[in-house]
Amino acid sequence: MTSDVAERLLAHVGLPAGDLHDRPSSTLTFEDGGHYRVEIPSVEGFDAVQAAVDEAVRLDVPLHRLSSGSGISLTSDSELRDIAQLGAERAIEICPFVGPKAPWDGDTAMALAPDGRTLGWRHAGMDQLRYALKDVDRAVKAGYRSVLLADEGLIHAVARGRKLGYFPDDLVIKGSALLGIGNAASVRILRELGLDSLNVPGDLSLAKLAAVRAASDVVIDLYVESPDSLGGFLRYHDIPEIVRVSSPVYLKFGLRNAASIYPSGVHLSGLADASTRERVRRARVGLEHLDRAGTSAAVSPVGAMARGIPKP
Repeated sequence: MTSDVAERLLAHVGLPAGDLHDRPSSTLTFEDGGHYRVEIPSVEGFDAVQAAVDEAVRLDVPLHRLSSGSGISLTSDSELRDIAQLGAERAIEICPFVGPKAPWDGDTAMALAPDGRTLGWRHAGMDQLRYALKDVDRAVKAGYRSVLLADEGLIHAVARGRKLGYFPDDLVIKGSALLGIGNAASVRILRELGLDSLNVPGDLSLAKLAAVRAASDVVIDLYVESPDSLGGFLRYHDIPEIVRVSSPVYLKFGLRNAASIYPSGVHLSGLADASTRERVRRARVGLEHLDRAGTSAAVSPVGAMARGIPKP
């Protein structure tokens, strides 16, 4: 009897031979001993950041990370500094998206075509990659210690820049869900490039999440509720098991049935603020699901030993 080549190869390179349907518990935690943290995505602009902070206090939601999608390019220097200052005062990681993406160029038609949309959040050409690196540099100089990337080449460049001293060594490199990374081997590649935290697809089953965790110590970011553009999944009842098999994990609370606000601005400020408050309320709902399950999972103390908090 001979073993399957695929199984032998995967075992030889230290990868699971399949999804782990027995769903083993993760033995990893954040550096502070926590199993999970809370991330509120799509928090666009200073007023929305303030709204998230206020609502988290009102609802007793531990707020560890706020991420935004409109991008560093469309944020003024003064607003970058103001947001960084608020994040530092509240010990919250602030993670903004970088740079112009492929569809912004008039000569990148593929990114607008049905079969080419995976290119849409990547950087087409070295000019765009250079612009994206300039975004990272500008954010770092404003005090940010966390950036959101959706391009493997940019991840490589920023990680190398961090190692060579161009960027601070405590800069968190976070990978977007738009990378479309769905298996343990791909996760390992990005981790080896220098990625710290990865938003895997929100519909990955618990068995698939367990396989990812078995292959890598990367921090997992997972939408408990996904925006419609990413599938609109609601996984509140899965939260206890997500934490158990995926730890360390950021529980992300997006918003289904909500209008897109990218890129945001004053013309959408009321909508941006209201949707941010509702995302925080959804986090309260999610944490109550976890509490009712009676798990022993620990939440990270806000700000404790956390990289990514701004240093303005």
